[in-house]
Amino acid sequence: MFDQTLIWAVIVAVLAVVVVRKSVIIVRQGYEYTVERFGRYRTTFNPGFHLMLPFVNRIGQRVNMMERVLDVPSQEVISKDNAVLTVDGVVFFQVLDAAKAAYEVYRLEHAVLNLTMTNIRTVLGSMDLDDALSKRDMINAQLLNVVDEATTPWGLKVTRIEIKDITPPMDLVNAMARQMKAEREKRANILEAEGFRQAEILKAEGEKKAIVLDAEGRREAAFRDAEARERLAEAEAKATLMVSDAIAQGDLQAINYFVAQKYVDALAEFARSPNQKTLLLPMETTGILGSLAGITEIAKAALNENPTGSS
Repeated sequence: MFDQTLIWAVIVAVLAVVVVRKSVIIVRQGYEYTVERFGRYRTTFNPGFHLMLPFVNRIGQRVNMMERVLDVPSQEVISKDNAVLTVDGVVFFQVLDAAKAAYEVYRLEHAVLNLTMTNIRTVLGSMDLDDALSKRDMINAQLLNVVDEATTPWGLKVTRIEIKDITPPMDLVNAMARQMKAEREKRANILEAEGFRQAEILKAEGEKKAIVLDAEGRREAAFRDAEARERLAEAEAKATLMVSDAIAQGDLQAINYFVAQKYVDALAEFARSPNQKTLLLPMETTGILGSLAGITEIAKAALNENPTGSS
């Protein structure tokens, strides 16, 4: 009798442990559990402590609610202009509805991966090679819109799709390298020609300014020469007037002034002539001295008259 009681006690204890274990559910952070009753979805348990009716309800799917990353394997894509490209990428997505992710699609990650690869071929196949290589941001945005819309019924949110690498064939790579080199050489030649043109323009402008400055200098010099000649003519006219007045007043020294001036002019002309070698003076030295003395007297008389006139 005692042995049967012990056996039943053990059985009840085991059943109690099993019932408690089946009834108490602890959901970890970052996950959600779906609850099924007789195989049919009933509710979803969020992270934390939960009690569940055992043997009637059971945990269906343990869904990861954290953002996940899938590597898109390399695949060959034919562009619009028939260039064969090797493309790979990466997909970031997060489950927003655990029930839809568990029951609306089978093998969730596999479905997302194949959907992304298919849309990569579609998007790049509608673009030229140059656009596929240069418009990476536009490709990513277009893929994100298409894939996110397609996965919405699965309770997903595709946050990002990034194309990691687009590799054209080697013959296209070599052709692009030659094209880029030719383009750079063309730009270098254009810049060099532009530099020469600017240099010639600056040189011409400098020569023009030099000519203008030279012309202005000659004009200023001519103006100064004319002004000097005008002043010299005024001085000579004034001197002639003074000598004429002196002659009219009977001053014989004025006549000597004219004679001396003629002698001086003749000697200066003789000295400048390259053909004359011998100088003959047909007059006495005292005559020249007398003429010079006359000039001195006239100058003194003119100086004596000026203070009187000014006073």
